[in-house]
Amino acid sequence: MINKSLENYTMQDVLELLQENVAAIILVDTAINKYRILIHNKNITDYIDETGSFEDLIHTLWFHISDSNGKVSDEYNAFTSYYGAFKGTYSRKIKLSSKGNINPTVLQLTVYPIKDTTKYVYVMDELYDEYVQDYMTSGKLNTTIQNTFLFSMYVDLNKDTVNSISVTEVSEDVINADLKYTDWRMMIVNMIWPEDKDRFLKITDPNFLKNNLAPGRTTSLDCQMQNLEGKFIWVKLIFSRAMTASEDDFRFVFMVQNIHESSVELLSELKKYEKLAQNDALTDLLNHGSILTEINNSFENYHKNGTPVSMMMLDLDFFKRVNDTYGHAAGDIVLQTFASTLKDFMPDENVAIGRWGGEEFVIVYIGKTGEELNSIAESLRERVENTDFPKVGKMTCSIGVTQVKDGDSVEDAFNRMDKAMYASKENGRNRVTMI
Repeated sequence: MINKSLENYTMQDVLELLQENVAAIILVDTAINKYRILIHNKNITDYIDETGSFEDLIHTLWFHISDSNGKVSDEYNAFTSYYGAFKGTYSRKIKLSSKGNINPTVLQLTVYPIKDTTKYVYVMDELYDEYVQDYMTSGKLNTTIQNTFLFSMYVDLNKDTVNSISVTEVSEDVINADLKYTDWRMMIVNMIWPEDKDRFLKITDPNFLKNNLAPGRTTSLDCQMQNLEGKFIWVKLIFSRAMTASEDDFRFVFMVQNIHESSVELLSELKKYEKLAQNDALTDLLNHGSILTEINNSFENYHKNGTPVSMMMLDLDFFKRVNDTYGHAAGDIVLQTFASTLKDFMPDENVAIGRWGGEEFVIVYIGKTGEELNSIAESLRERVENTDFPKVGKMTCSIGVTQVKDGDSVEDAFNRMDKAMYASKENGRNRVTMI
């Protein structure tokens, strides 16, 4: 454009200047879910098609996973429409990424509603050099916060409204949407892990919040929730009631905090302690208390469902000789080898194997009759007999088998199994007896 004095510029000159310099001007009609690019430079079509659905445009411009343009999961798409409704002029910076381009394009987006219509004009200007650098640096400084707090909003229960919605994985900008709290609650529940849904509905129930949170007080819930990619992660849902002048005000700040890494680490540690509490330190089988619990559980299952339950007790023959001849260290290796043999032979999930004490072991089998378990015990006896025990060589075991009967107490069945095992001992060892 020819350089003119300020007084000589016309509106047509300015419009031509804008047309030459803006990255794009897009006309949108939300009522028919369509948009059309009116003006664009050659780069903008790398990211946005000439025309298409308004919903796709929203996803492209800002409702995507930050810095990647990755699509959000289907459940979160329920919020898409709230990102495209504006009550007045709206402006923000956005980043668009295209395939094969490492560096995103940074744009200044301004939205102008066309009065009394469902139409908007989107004007985008590309930012360069120091503006882009400032924006990228700002994003890096906020990475820690964005990774911790995924979502926040302000709730007014009296008005049944939410506002100041911020989804940090999408954008740092706040969206003021016309959304009812009761609607939001039923949308979010679809993103909660099925086993956590009832607790989520309880803690987010308006009456629960009104009756249980005084001004300034906070409640929270740790649960699993889908992130924007559709993956379930551990989060902390936090409700904090605002301090207001009236006790009849029920305004809350709601936040979702990402606690996945710390929760996974904590659960892993708890599993370790749980295993230490339940398992025998030497053999890694269930310890005395745990196998006794399994026996009691099997009895409850039998009396409730009638599922057959059979048990066996095993005792290593002449184990004292091992300790006296080779030492206790060799005896420990024998017990560990014996335990490994039992686990390898009985991988079924319906089997519980435990160390009762010393060289005595108990196996509880749900779903097997005494005759079936007796046959299994005979095969197991042969397996033990053919096993080479380090430093010691061959070992044998004596086994007693019984099936739980109607009217049995735990003591009745256990004593019968114990008696059967001692009968195997008395009758020459290395044999199976069923009573």
